[in-house]
Amino acid sequence: QVHVVESGGGSVQAGGSLRLSCVASGSNRCLYDMAWYRQAPGKEREFVSGIDSDGTTSCAESVEGRFTISRDNAKNLHLQMNSLKPEDTAMYYCKTRSYASRSYGSSACSSTVWGQGTRVTASS
Repeated sequence: QVHVVESGGGSVQAGGSLRLSCVASGSNRCLYDMAWYRQAPGKEREFVSGIDSDGTTSCAESVEGRFTISRDNAKNLHLQMNSLKPEDTAMYYCKTRSYASRSYGSSACSSTVWGQGTRVTASS
């Protein structure tokens, strides 16, 4: 399993920007798929954007063109959020799924860990 720490949340006016970061600890010999989810009060958690161990990215249509996910190494994740809208207000969670590579087939790599979340507020 890994330990996940998120940062970068805050309060901004609609139209503003924030950059979220997620740092996960774990073996460098494991592979990591990472993603951002968010959950607003009274609503279900929803997928925002993800990036797998090969660098393939995906994002929800609701944030396409405004949010950009990236990683600067295997376990350091970022979400650049531009043109924030009030409906983006939520707790944002980093999800890390680790798994064994073909060359390092350790079952110890297998885990899914959520961070504690970082709050994002975009005020109209």
